Amino acid sequence: MPSNLARINLIAVDMNSEKIKRNLLSCDDWEERYLYIIHLGNQQPTMIDEDKTSDTVIHGCQSQVWVKITINSRGEFGFTGDSDASLVKGLMAMVFMVYEGKTAEAILEFDIHGFFDDMQLHHYLTPTRSQGLVAMVEAVRAKALNTLVVEY
Repeated sequence: MPSNLARINLIAVDMNSEKIKRNLLSCDDWEERYLYIIHLGNQQPTMIDEDKTSDTVIHGCQSQVWVKITINSRGEFGFTGDSDASLVKGLMAMVFMVYEGKTAEAILEFDIHGFFDDMQLHHYLTPTRSQGLVAMVEAVRAKALNTLVVEY
């Protein structure tokens, strides 16, 4: 009998928070959830080495993590990133998918900590992985807040 993971639509394009949550929670166990998260990371575009700079590095992560944030003319955020750890890259992909195409206001209004709490990720991530996830989220939120401050 195929696992739930085999039945989940693993295409990461246009994935919203409810769809991510539904897919993750439909996995049979945490091993499947880890595999799903890793798969999400593998679906992300590759970050070019020239973008891996001191400006894009995320401090506070056990792994090496880089996040490049762009904002288009409509104020919508876009992301590229990379990590040397597959699970972290998957967690990064989840953050990107939730925030991709959102404005600074929408990013700051969305309860991403509640989103991750709903999936009980903090129960299954090591403290250093949880700390790294928070560092990634806070980097995005800081950029969004800075964008609003600059506008006013």
